[in-house]
Amino acid sequence: MWLYDLLLGFDLKALLFFFFVLLLIADYIKYRNPPNFPPGPLALPFVGNFFSVDQKNPHIYFTKLAELYGNLFSFRLGGNKIVFACGYKMVKETIVTQADNFVDRPYDPISDRFYSGQTGGLLYSNGEVWKRQRRFALATLRNFGVGKSIMEQSICEEARHMQEEIEKEKGAPFNPGVLFNNATSNIICQLVMGKRFDYSDHKFQMLLKRLSEVAQLEGSLWGFQLYDAFPSVMKQLPGPHNKMFTYFETLKEFISEAVESHKKDLDRNNPRDYIDTFIVEMENHKETHLGFNETNLALCSLDLFLAGTETTAKTLLWALIYLINHPDVQKKVQAEIDQVIGQTRQPCMADRPNLPYTDAVIHEIQRVGNIVPLNALRMAAKDTTLGGYFIPKGTAIWPILTSVLYDNTEWETPDEFNPAHFLDAEGKFKKREALLPFSAGKRVCLGEGLAKMELFLFLVGLLQKFSFSAPDGAKLREEGVPGTIRVPHPYKVYAKPR
Repeated sequence: MWLYDLLLGFDLKALLFFFFVLLLIADYIKYRNPPNFPPGPLALPFVGNFFSVDQKNPHIYFTKLAELYGNLFSFRLGGNKIVFACGYKMVKETIVTQADNFVDRPYDPISDRFYSGQTGGLLYSNGEVWKRQRRFALATLRNFGVGKSIMEQSICEEARHMQEEIEKEKGAPFNPGVLFNNATSNIICQLVMGKRFDYSDHKFQMLLKRLSEVAQLEGSLWGFQLYDAFPSVMKQLPGPHNKMFTYFETLKEFISEAVESHKKDLDRNNPRDYIDTFIVEMENHKETHLGFNETNLALCSLDLFLAGTETTAKTLLWALIYLINHPDVQKKVQAEIDQVIGQTRQPCMADRPNLPYTDAVIHEIQRVGNIVPLNALRMAAKDTTLGGYFIPKGTAIWPILTSVLYDNTEWETPDEFNPAHFLDAEGKFKKREALLPFSAGKRVCLGEGLAKMELFLFLVGLLQKFSFSAPDGAKLREEGVPGTIRVPHPYKVYAKPR
C-alpha cells in the first residue's frame, strides 16, 4: 500500500512539473520577440519585469532605462509587452511623424472597467467614434467661447473669486490645492454643464476630492502596475484599487444627474453648453454608431471634466512651489507685471506678448512640473519601422513625456528650474518645440488652448495681488506623488497682499 501511495505521489508531482514546463513554454512562445524588435531587460516568466519597476518614480525609472537600451526599448509588465519611446526626437517620430499609425489606444483593463465595456469617451475611444467625437467636442467648445474673449472674461471672473477666497484667509497659512481645484473645475463646468459652483458647495468639494483620488490611484502601484498587468487576478482581490472604480461611479452619477436636468429645460434652438449640444445632436442624427448616445454623452462629459480640472489645477500648485522656492523669480515676474499692467487693471491675454519673462516662467513651470509624466499608451495600427526597429501591428507604444521635458539634448539645464530656457539673448520669449506638456500629434490634449489661457490669467492675477511664501521660510518639496497626474506633496502658503 505504501508503495502505491509513493508511486501515486510521484506521478502527481511529475504531472504538476509537466504542466509547469508547458506553461513556461507557452509563456516563452507568446512573449518571445520577433526579429529586430527593440531590446530591453530580460523578463521573468508570467510576471515580466514587474518587480524591477521603481514604484515611487516609474517615469524616472523608464527614462533611465533608455540610457541603457536606447530611446526605443521593450518592457514587459505582467501580460503586457510594451515598447517605450523616449527623448524628444523618438517621441516626435512616434506621435507626430507617424501619427496615423500610432493614433489608437490599446485595450486598457482600467478604462474598460471604468466605462463598463463601452467603446466611447474622448480619451480611450478609437477609429471613427473617436474622430467624430473629438471634432464635435472641439467645435462645441469653440462655439461656447474657448479661444475667444467671452472665455477670457469667464476666467477673469473666476480669478476674482480666487482672490476673494485668499483675502478671507486674512494672512493665515492655507492649502491652495482646494482653491485651484475649484477654480479650474468651474471653468470646465461652465462649458460642459453651463454652471459654476460656489466654493462652499459640499457636494462639489466631495466630487473634486474623488476626482483627484481617481487620478492618483489609476497611476499608482495599484493601478497601472498591478491592475493593468494582472487584471483577472486584481479584479478578484481586495485593495485600494477598488476605490477608484467606486469613486468613478460617483462621478458618472454626477454627470448623469446633470444630463437629466438638462433634458427637462432644453431649448433645442438655443443650446447652452456641451451637454445641450450633444442632446440635440443625438435627436437630430441618431448616429449611435458614432457615439451619439446617452451613455457616451456621460462618458465624454466626464472625460472633459477630468482632463479640464486636474492638469491645470496641479500645474498651478507646482507654480507656487517654484515661485516660492525661487523668490527672486517671483519678484522679477511681479516687477514686470507692475510695469506693464499695474496693480489695479485686471490682466488680459493681450498683455502676454508684453510680459516675456512672465511667459517664460509659466512655460518653465509646465516643463519642470511634468504634470503627465507617462502620457497615455498608443498602439501600432500596422507593421512599421520605428527608430530602425520592427514594430508589429498591435504593439503597445508608450511615449514618455518626462524624457522629452528633461531631454539633455534639448534643454541647457534640464534638471534645474530655469526660465532662461524660454528667453533669447535679448530677453524676448522664445518658443521651444520640445515643450510637450500636452503631448502632440492627433491625440494632443484638446483643452491645450484653454489650459494656457487659464494658467496665464490665473497666475498673473494672483501675482499681481499677492506675494507668496512658505511658513517659516521653508523650502517646499519638489518631488511629486506618483499617479496619472504628477501631484505635489500637500503644502501651505502665506499670501501677503501687495
